[in-house]
Amino acid sequence: MEVKISRENSEVIVAFIGRLDTIASQEIAPQMSELSADAGSTIILDCNELSYISSSGLRIFLTLRKAAAEKGGKVIVRGISKEIRSVFMMTGFLNLFEIQ
Repeated sequence: MEVKISRENSEVIVAFIGRLDTIASQEIAPQMSELSADAGSTIILDCNELSYISSSGLRIFLTLRKAAAEKGGKVIVRGISKEIRSVFMMTGFLNLFEIQ
């Protein structure tokens, strides 16, 4: 799993590459915690190259959403595959996030 974080204007773009399983979630947790400082802006979770997401990965998305809601920011999920969309639908995440 690789995570690339970039900043463009007032947006923070987080690109996930590979499988976001339990082990990967633990490995990237420090990077995701640092994003809480940017939670007042727009955080875009780019999932174009995300091949799998586990419940631990979903928890990371939810934690970022909660931090953004507390600071007046928002989280947008971009580029999810059919498989990831199916997971989002089953878990109710489609209703929690703005999907592009």
